[in-house]
Amino acid sequence: MRETSEIGPAEFESLRQQSHQAARAGRLEEALALLDSVGDWVAGQDDPRLTDLWVCDRAVVAIELDPGAKGAKEIPRLREILLRNADPANCRVAAYSIARFYELSRDYKKALFYARISRDRSEVLGRRDWLASSHNLIGNTLLAESFVDKALAEYEQALELMPAEPSPARASILDNLGYCRVLQGRYSEGYACLYQSLRILRQFAPNRNEISTRLDLCFTHLETGHFRHAERHGLAALRLAESIQEADSIKNALYLLGEAAHLSGDADGARRYFAELQTSFYPGESYLPNFLLAVDVRKLVNLHA
Repeated sequence: MRETSEIGPAEFESLRQQSHQAARAGRLEEALALLDSVGDWVAGQDDPRLTDLWVCDRAVVAIELDPGAKGAKEIPRLREILLRNADPANCRVAAYSIARFYELSRDYKKALFYARISRDRSEVLGRRDWLASSHNLIGNTLLAESFVDKALAEYEQALELMPAEPSPARASILDNLGYCRVLQGRYSEGYACLYQSLRILRQFAPNRNEISTRLDLCFTHLETGHFRHAERHGLAALRLAESIQEADSIKNALYLLGEAAHLSGDADGARRYFAELQTSFYPGESYLPNFLLAVDVRKLVNLHA
């Protein structure tokens, strides 16, 4: 924490904006540290709106960093903010953060409920960027439950609303849109979106959002028979996921890399990836490598669930 005597309203707002920039670039630990550095000052202001603002800002980052037990601790305070309905902007961020927590927890019905509240609040506030991110989140909950066409419509609306300048948020929407189009067999359109997403994200590197785009490109190259390209993107995703210990992404990368090796005729490589998957994530299921060599792994993996 910074000394409270060093902080005033201008310093607080400057640190908030620095935190937002760090979070958008995927530097979540840095973003959280900046917000925590002003926690004592906020607590001493006796200003409920300011406190709620800080709670909302912090929850956005904390939930992304740890959607498990630590993220769950943010939910009661966010619900209080939403129920008090004291400030429209804080209510919108609270609803979005709760939806995001439930999305990451795979409780998609609750996620959809709060994402729609977030969308409605964003519309009232007239914030196109917030409205875009809410539509994107609604799309995520629909796609996770395999409503591809409905999700696609949400992503298309999100992209239309999102400011045109390159940003990680725009790249995320393009990634989601591209994956949907690939699932529909619209490969050229899917590639266009995914590579545009990757080009944007590399401007903000290192950025954890690149993991998803790389995995989606790996999957798409598998679908179109470009196995070396699939392996390249899969390995890049695996390295990034390992660097931040993102377990689900590591798991998905190993599935796809094993399939890429298998389809390219590298049986030893495929067995090696599948054995690593089994050892790391399914230690009691020794049959798994042989099973995965006998099935189409692409049908077993939903990269956006």
